[in-house]
Amino acid sequence: MKVLTLKDICEVTIVHEETVDFVKKAMPDLTTTVLLFKALADETRLKIAYALTLEKELCVCDVAAVIGSSNATASHHLRYLREQHLAKSERKGKMVYYSLADEHILHLIQVAYEHAIEGDGE
Repeated sequence: MKVLTLKDICEVTIVHEETVDFVKKAMPDLTTTVLLFKALADETRLKIAYALTLEKELCVCDVAAVIGSSNATASHHLRYLREQHLAKSERKGKMVYYSLADEHILHLIQVAYEHAIEGDGE
């Protein structure tokens, strides 16, 4: 656990009321955004989502092979991503294929990965 230093906190407490009021009034309900990040906070689901940035669509069997799991486990994770509107599915004959829900999700995953590999810059 890190100890707070003077570098981490203000040395005096001065609340800028006008700024705080503006931000509070402009703050939207972030509940669905929290659910999006919660869905991607799971390493397996993030791997699946990242795989779907590399291939436009993957069937459940392919996803299972990519993440090294059973079809049932892959299906469970894919269903969760679909329920959170991060992925969509399409049945083609006896196969079910998944893809990312839209370009926003694609970009979010790509930008998050790029940020992570850049390091923290300190």
